[in-house]
Amino acid sequence: MTDRLAAGDAAPDFTLQDQDGTEHTLGSLRGRKVIVYFYPAASTPGCTTEACDFRDNMSSLQGAGYEVLGVSKDELPALEKFQHEQALTFPLLSDPDLAVHKAYGAWGEKNNYGKVVTGTIRSTIVVDEDGTVQLPLYNVKATGHVASLRKKLGLV
Repeated sequence: MTDRLAAGDAAPDFTLQDQDGTEHTLGSLRGRKVIVYFYPAASTPGCTTEACDFRDNMSSLQGAGYEVLGVSKDELPALEKFQHEQALTFPLLSDPDLAVHKAYGAWGEKNNYGKVVTGTIRSTIVVDEDGTVQLPLYNVKATGHVASLRKKLGLV
């Protein structure tokens, strides 16, 4: 099991490519609040529900000063297809070697329908303007997650 981040930890910097091959670096977003969310696989039912929930709440999140970055182990073609099919309006980042997943504690053992498996732990990490973890959330549910997150961030 990878160590999980706690509030007050420095958010590990990273550089990953999005669905279009554009590089995104967390450090380049200093001065902004960032929501980094990890999901198991593009175009699966739960991940589609969660991504569309972020998409549908994007104006509210951006209005409160938040950037959203989705991270999965998917390769760029799968992310491009997912982004296009769901009209997602935020970057989907590819982490095929799982380095960022592991740095954020979003890879490890989890219970999947009663069976212990190793994989992506559905997680959301909110990073403040200084690059510090503000709110780490692990084992989140896809359905209703963004509403719960907005409430925790005082955006409701």
